[in-house]
Amino acid sequence: MTSISHIVLVSWKSGKAIRAEELVRPAIRGFVGTIPGVLAVVEGHSSSPEGLEDDYDYGFIVTFATAQARDAYLNDPSHRPVADAIGAAAQRIVVFDI
Repeated sequence: MTSISHIVLVSWKSGKAIRAEELVRPAIRGFVGTIPGVLAVVEGHSSSPEGLEDDYDYGFIVTFATAQARDAYLNDPSHRPVADAIGAAAQRIVVFDI
């Protein structure tokens, strides 16, 4: 089976970044070992010298063992508060799975 990389990019609403990241960053890092099928998590701000972030402030990648693990994560109790916090504080979100 092929692993799935779940890529999320977030552009925060004005004044929402600090509080939102205080909530979501530790929770996202905690997905490994908490949510079945999560193999790895990478999260943070862009370090690209290209400057092509298109105003996205924050991003993370969750690597899943299988597509089924990714699908189950969407309703996992550890994921829901993170998704809700991002949704409430984000101006724009891109989710791209490969």
